[in-house]
Amino acid sequence: MAKGPEKNTKNKALHTKLLNRKRAKLQEEKKEKALRLKALVAKMNQKKNSNESDPT
Repeated sequence: MAKGPEKNTKNKALHTKLLNRKRAKLQEEKKEKALRLKALVAKMNQKKNSNESDPT
């Protein structure tokens, strides 16, 4: 029985590598965004607390 054409595993491996790189980049961007947001929230809370403690 004749089998189909050989599978192109080289392209599949390159595609997988590309997708893994893309996935890693998105995760890194998500972490950076979360850190920036966390820093901003901390800054705003600190500002809010300093404004509340002023008797002005």
